[in-house]
Parts: sequence; C-alpha cells; structure tokens
Amino acid sequence: MPRSSSISRRALVTGAGLAAVGLSSEGRTAPAASRPFRYCLNTSTIRGQKLPITEVVDVAARAGYQAVEPWIDELERHTQAGGSLKELGARLRDHGLAVESAIGFYEWIVDDGARRAAALEGAQRAMAMLQQIDGRRLAAPPAGATERADMEPLRIAERYRALLELGDRMGVVPQLELWGFSKTVRRLGDAAQIAADADHPRACILPDVFHLYKGGSGFHGLRLLSAGAVHAIHINDYPATPPGDEITDAARVYPGEGIAPLELVFRQLREIGFDGVLSLELFNPAYWKLDATTVAKTGLEKMRAVARKVGA
Repeated sequence: MPRSSSISRRALVTGAGLAAVGLSSEGRTAPAASRPFRYCLNTSTIRGQKLPITEVVDVAARAGYQAVEPWIDELERHTQAGGSLKELGARLRDHGLAVESAIGFYEWIVDDGARRAAALEGAQRAMAMLQQIDGRRLAAPPAGATERADMEPLRIAERYRALLELGDRMGVVPQLELWGFSKTVRRLGDAAQIAADADHPRACILPDVFHLYKGGSGFHGLRLLSAGAVHAIHINDYPATPPGDEITDAARVYPGEGIAPLELVFRQLREIGFDGVLSLELFNPAYWKLDATTVAKTGLEKMRAVARKVGA
C-alpha cells in the first residue's frame, strides 16, 4: 500500500483512490436493486431482556427476520455456560437465519503496539467463533481511539488493512464502522477515505443512521457508495430533542417514530443497488421492559413500512 501521503478529502470526492470500496466519483446513479430489502435483528434491540442467545435466535425467527447480528459477548456467555456454537449454528440454519454481521470492540486502531496485537488476537478469537455459526462479517469501530482527534488517516488505513488481512485468513470480513460520538472515524467521509486508502478488495463500511446524525455526516453521501462497499446498515430513528451533540444511544426509537430521513436513506440504498441487510439496532431502555418478540416484530414492521414508501 502506498505510504507517501494520505488522499485528501478533495481528491476523495473527485475520484482518486475510490475503487477499493467501490465509491462513485462520476455522479451517476446506479440502477435500483431488483430484489427487496432483507431484514436483520441486531441483538442490542432486545439486549435488556437478558435472554440467552438461543432464545434471541428464536425471537428473530418468530418475528420474521432473515438474519441476526449478534454481539460477541453473547456468544462468549453461551460457550461459558456450556453451550455449543456448532449447535447454535444449526439452530440458526433451521430457522433460515443468516449471521450477516456481528458486534465486537477490539482496539485494532491504537498506536500502542502491544494493545494492537492483543486486539488482533481478540478479533481472531471472535472470528473463530463466527466461523462456527457461519458468521460472515465483524464490525470494526474505532474502539480505543474515540478521544483522539490527531490520528493520521493513512496510518488508520494501514491498521484497518491488517485487520482485513486477518479476516482473509479467517473467512470473516471486518467492516469499518463510523461512530458519531468519536473524534476518530466520526463521519462517513472519514470512513470512506480510510477504507479507500486501505487498498484491499474487501474493504467496506458499516453505516448507522444514528451515527450519521450524531457525527454530522448528513445522509446524501450514501449515494456515493456502491453496493460492494456496504453489506449492512444499522437502522434506527431519533427524536428532535435532545440535539445531535447531546443525544445518546438510549434515545434511539423505532424507524418512523423520529425525524431521521429514512425514506431518503432507503431510496439511496435502492439507487446504489444495495444487496445487504437492514439491521435494526436500538438501545432504548423502554423497549427492554417489553416482551422481546413484540419489540422485534414492531421494529420489523416499522422498517418495512418505510421500505414500502420507496417501493422496496
């Protein structure tokens, strides 16, 4: 990978180095996807009910999802309690559920070499668990560097590439996730630049409606991504208050119950030929007090209602 200098934001927008993540620099609109959206349950949505992962899988199936996005700590608790990941994988297959993505926090991005090496070991263990349940991807947020505003994007890209190369060996793709509350990889443009500079064929981005708002990215930039750059997107909504600089994850609400421009988001996903999953990711304590299946079904119905408005 070239190490001489980072691609400037201006060069990124005008097209330099975008091929690695399939970003569009010519302003053309890709044909709409012919197949309907697929829906995924991020298990944070019913995390507060404290169900074992086997029951979470059953809930997702009853609610009508096609995929789940588990958290790695749930898989760890399952095995620590004597559960078998291979049997969990069979349960998922029996329900027709794919594991399109998974959530874990590993400090792959930090400057400290020892911490970074430990993070890669942790990511490898997570990927090994995902192998047993046919998991395809693992989130790669900027854990450990959220207070850093001075990190060189090219250095981050080199470290993301190292994580991608680990994923090549393990058969699991790390997705660069932007965090709107972070000072590092805060905006969609940050993630796009880093993924492009990683210069790896499987570099990709994991967007999140809440984080696009929280970090001030806006939503029109999604049209610059290709279907190959995004395999999952976290779907949620947020109220008008508190404002973006004060809002927290706990304020996330069902799609369509806030002010997020979800029709715009879904329309742009259709235009770029998005073929990934819409993953419902909420952290609302009020929902955690309700029946898990009711919450999962309601979230799915709300996502489908928005999709119908854009013909998806």
